[in-house]
Amino acid sequence: TVLMCRGKAMQDFKGPDCRFVNFKKGEAVYVYYKLIGKSTELWAGSVGSDFGYFPKDLLEINHNYSNEELELPTDVSHLCCF
Repeated sequence: TVLMCRGKAMQDFKGPDCRFVNFKKGEAVYVYYKLIGKSTELWAGSVGSDFGYFPKDLLEINHNYSNEELELPTDVSHLCCF
């Protein structure tokens, strides 16, 4: 897993289930994957020790860690909650 970038949450987000990471406006969000396929509007990342998906439009990127982007051909429906 490669840390791609870090951003600041532009508004609060509470995901619909355990596959999503929740955050508050202003929190740092770390991006590890950008989804391609049916869920291009989602990225995967972490806030603190929590990991999950979130809408990419809610993040203002303020630091890039890698010039390479890691894209996963995944649909959120392929993932499950444990």
